[in-house]
Amino acid sequence: MLLALVLSIVFVALLGMPLFIAILAIAMVGFHFADIDLMVIAIDLYRIVQTPLLEAIPLFTFAGYLLSASHSSQRLVRVTQALLGWLPGGLAIVALIACALFTAFTGASGVTIVALGALLYPALKQAGYNGRFSLGLVTSSGSLGLLFPPSLPLILFGVIALQMEIPVAMSIEDLLVAGLLPGLLMIALLALWSILGQGGKTPSTQPFSWQEVSQSIKEAKWEIPLPLILLGGIYSGIFALSEAAVVTVIYLLIVEVWVYKDIKLKQLPELVSEAMVMVGGILVILASSLVLTSYFIEIEAPTALFDWVTQHIESPLSFLLILNVFLLVLGAFLDIFSAIVIMVPLLLPIAASFGVHPVHLGIIFLANMQIGYMTPPVGMNLFIASYRFGKPITEIYRSTIGFMLVLLLALAVITYWPQLSLVFVS
Repeated sequence: MLLALVLSIVFVALLGMPLFIAILAIAMVGFHFADIDLMVIAIDLYRIVQTPLLEAIPLFTFAGYLLSASHSSQRLVRVTQALLGWLPGGLAIVALIACALFTAFTGASGVTIVALGALLYPALKQAGYNGRFSLGLVTSSGSLGLLFPPSLPLILFGVIALQMEIPVAMSIEDLLVAGLLPGLLMIALLALWSILGQGGKTPSTQPFSWQEVSQSIKEAKWEIPLPLILLGGIYSGIFALSEAAVVTVIYLLIVEVWVYKDIKLKQLPELVSEAMVMVGGILVILASSLVLTSYFIEIEAPTALFDWVTQHIESPLSFLLILNVFLLVLGAFLDIFSAIVIMVPLLLPIAASFGVHPVHLGIIFLANMQIGYMTPPVGMNLFIASYRFGKPITEIYRSTIGFMLVLLLALAVITYWPQLSLVFVS
């Protein structure tokens, strides 16, 4: 009976029922059949209020909306083009770096493809890059900044992990610094592929000009320091993560509203509303997923899963391989916030039993989710790119194959070389 009801809920969810309702419904059915008072659901929902560093999520989300509503994307592209456009494959490298930095602040919501796609896709084609290659590059770069601070998924992974009893101490600051080298590795390999993947053709480059460098930096002089202020403040101990979120929002309000005047004061209420709708969606999914996690713990699902895994998988290498395959499939079908909240409590104890550091697990998890956004047949970025550029979805599939293979190579290095993620972790 329980299985039939759960399958019915899953079927209705596939037809379009909101995900948080499906998650709560499964938890309610499970608690009912386990003879547990449903009042426990209200208690678990209240736990979201007590989640540490929760205020950082809405603040960083609003910061991302401020950036996406301003002309910062054009200024960012101009600076990177002035500095790197002279290199072989320079514009492709510019696209990768600009998209990664933009995604780090705006989150993996497809905003990068929408905001930067209109700039980069025509520019790449005009510079002599193959049309399919250009399409694949912009689509693949849409989630490239997930491993760079202040990525919301990184913060959310840390928030969930800190509520678990794990044998190794960790902090959200550890996660933020751990993603730097793996993220740079992904960009470096994609840049190499961009240089070598033109079939012997050399797209046009932009002559290096100190004047253009100076002008572009002068134009973006108020936005360039933001990552340095953010990271420097956190790792020097000047302010905590939640305080860094406040500083980021205040700084961007001053810069984008009063200095650049890209955003009018009358636009702010609408931007706040849009950002908080997104935050509300994240928090509702987070709260309902915490309820489902409590049910899993109540029926000892993590223990059962741990016993099954340890009986059938003996080596850490095999576990990591199976984990990657599972997460790639999960990332293609489930949004990143739901995947983190539902799966992290189940995976952390198992990974710890195989000696996987929780910070390393976080980087592996998010690297998989990043690739999952472009994994056929239903990766979200594939459909956003298809809509944004007016191309058939099958053409989007073909355009991203090479980039996906490169990212899978990077994922293998990240997975089996833990020190790449842990070298800066105290």
